[in-house]
Amino acid sequence: MKLFGTDGVRGLAGDFLDANTVLKLAQAAGIYFRKHSTTKRILVGKDTRRSGYMIENALVSGLTSVGYDVIQIGPMPTPAIAYLTESMRCDAGIMISASHNPYEDNGIKFFDNKGDKLGTQCEIEIEKIFFDKDMVLNEQVTGQKIGSSKRIDDVIGRYIVSIKSSFPKDLSLYGLRIVLDCANGAGYKVGPTILNELGADVITINDKPDGYNINDNCGALHPQHVGKIVKEYRADIGIALDGDADRLVVIDEKGQVVDGDKLLGALCTFLHKEGTLKGGSCAATVMSNKALEDYLASSGISLLRANVGDKHVLHDMKENGVNFGGEQSGHIIFSDVAKTGDGLASALQVLALILRSGKKASEVLNPFELYPQILINLNITEKIPLEEIAGLEEVLESIRKKGIRDLIRYSGTENKIRLLLEGKNKKDVEKSMDELVSFVKKVL
Repeated sequence: MKLFGTDGVRGLAGDFLDANTVLKLAQAAGIYFRKHSTTKRILVGKDTRRSGYMIENALVSGLTSVGYDVIQIGPMPTPAIAYLTESMRCDAGIMISASHNPYEDNGIKFFDNKGDKLGTQCEIEIEKIFFDKDMVLNEQVTGQKIGSSKRIDDVIGRYIVSIKSSFPKDLSLYGLRIVLDCANGAGYKVGPTILNELGADVITINDKPDGYNINDNCGALHPQHVGKIVKEYRADIGIALDGDADRLVVIDEKGQVVDGDKLLGALCTFLHKEGTLKGGSCAATVMSNKALEDYLASSGISLLRANVGDKHVLHDMKENGVNFGGEQSGHIIFSDVAKTGDGLASALQVLALILRSGKKASEVLNPFELYPQILINLNITEKIPLEEIAGLEEVLESIRKKGIRDLIRYSGTENKIRLLLEGKNKKDVEKSMDELVSFVKKVL
C-alpha cells in the first residue's frame, strides 16, 4: 500500500481514506515533524467537502496523541494554509482537500514550517513511520504531554491582506466587471471579498457550498459556464477556481477559455517587461506546448521543464532562482507572492497585466498560436521500462529529426502508455503518431 501520490494522500473518503488510516497518518506525520519541532503547533485547514469533518477530527486525534497542539481554521484555500503556516510560526500545515476531484474523494496535503509542500523524501519518511506499528505505539504520549486543539475563525483576514498587497497599489479594479466561479469550494469567502475590496464589480457564482456540490459541474473544470455568463453580463473577464482555490482558469470577454500555456506566456513576458522576472526563465512541465518555449525564447526567456505536479515546478524554480512558473492546467506560481499555486493571487496578476496593457483580455492573453499536438493512450499488458524497449529510441530519433517533440510515459494508475507528439506541421505529427502507435502495439 502506497500512501502518497502526485499531490499528497488522496482517495475515496471513508474507503481508502477512512478515519483509522487518517489517524495513523496524523500520528506518523506528527512523529516526523516532531524531530525538528520548535513550537509544537500544527495548522489544519480544509475545503468544503462533508467528509472534511471526519478527516479533520481524525487528524486532530492523531496529532494530539503524539503531543502536538492543533490550530483549526476551517474552510480556507490551500495557498492560505501555506502562507499561514509560516506566518503563525507552526511546525507544519495540513490541508484537507482533494482539489478538483468530486466530493466523494478527499485528500491530505502537508506543508513544512516554511509553507512549502513536502518533498518526496519527506513523504517516504512519513510512510516508513506509518507502517512501523511499534514506533507509532511507542511514540504516543500520556498525561500533560498530550496535545490540545483550538479553532480560530479570524485568520481569514491575514490571508486577504496578503493577497491584496500583491496587487499594484497604483492600479484599481474600479470599472471592471468580473465573473467569479468559486466552485462551491474553499475560495467562496475570500475570492469575492478580495475582488470587491479592490473595487471590482463582481458577479459571483457557485459560492454556496453544501458539502456535496464542490466542483459539481462548476469551477475550473467547467469554465464554459462562466463563459456564458461573461457574455450575458458583458463582463470584462471570467475567473474560475477549483475546489481548493489553488488553480486558475481565465475566460476572456468573448466567453472563450484562455489556454493555460498562453496564459503562462503572457504573464511571463509581462513580468520580463516589468523587470520583475528573476532567473531569466519560466518553469513549466513536460506537458507544456513547445510553442510556449519558442515564444518565450523570442524574448530571451528560457523554459524549464519539470515533471507533472506543481511541487516539481516549484522545486525547479528554487533550484534555478526563478520566481515564476506553473502548469498548463492552471497551477500558476508567483513565488514572490505565494508559496504554492494560488488561483486568487494569479488572478490579480492577470488583471494587472490587462490594466497595464490597456487592451482587452482576448488580445493580451492570446500572444501566440499553439503547435498541433496529439495525445493517445494505449492499453498495454506490461509496463516494460522504456529504456529496455528495443528499437524505441531509434523510432523517436527519426521523429525528432522532423522537429517534433515527444513525451512517452506510463500511467501511474492504469495499464496504459501515454504517447504525446507535437510539432509545427500537423500532417508530419499525424504521420509520426501513426508510426509510433504501430511500433508500440507490436512491442507492448
